[in-house]
Amino acid sequence: MNSNQSKVLVQLRDSILKGEFVPGQRLAEIPLAEKLGVSRTPVRLALTSLEHEGLIEQSPSGGYQMRRFTAQEIADAIQVRGLVEGFAARLLAEAGAPRQLLRDLHACLDDGDQAVNKAKMDLDDYAAYVEMNDRFHRLLMQGCGNVALQRVMDMLDGQPFASPSAMLPMQSSMEEGQQWMQQAHRLHHSLVQAIERGQGSRAQALGEEHVEIARMNLDYALERPELAAELMPGIRLLDGKTRG
Repeated sequence: MNSNQSKVLVQLRDSILKGEFVPGQRLAEIPLAEKLGVSRTPVRLALTSLEHEGLIEQSPSGGYQMRRFTAQEIADAIQVRGLVEGFAARLLAEAGAPRQLLRDLHACLDDGDQAVNKAKMDLDDYAAYVEMNDRFHRLLMQGCGNVALQRVMDMLDGQPFASPSAMLPMQSSMEEGQQWMQQAHRLHHSLVQAIERGQGSRAQALGEEHVEIARMNLDYALERPELAAELMPGIRLLDGKTRG
């Protein structure tokens, strides 16, 4: 994914979370491209990614439309993602990560440091972090060598807000979002360190802890629906239903 496409994906995802679209609303490429000041190609690719994330769905009349989803399906997918990534990290730590994989992971850490460790992030920094974050988690899953786990993760990526970066924009401000990303990236560093040291149990625990940011965002929205709707209007896409 190139930087332009990443930026468009971040902008569209952010628009969804800010409530600029309602369930059932058709998302047409041309109006979106004109709104963002880009060609149709990055918009088309971004819409494909958003469908894979479960945020939008194919429209009966062609193209895509907004969908509604439940808080329970988001919570379930996030929880399972933590278990899967934690186990993948443990496998890597115990088997010994290849040197090239470690170099690639450290390159992600460096890119993430450049994006978040500054006085104030802008949209380009935000897009760079999202791209790095997706790459980091993809390397982790591919590197573990467990095909069954990789298939489970592919399925989870199709659930709403369960992909690695899907909930990063769910903050009341860019500044608050930067603080959350800094915290998440510190966990990236700790996770790579545990893998390098062969600390399987620690790597697994860190992998499971890493998804807590997304779960905390969701819990915040459910516990304070009125305030959450004011700060994050897109939370209205949730119907709030949970099991039991």
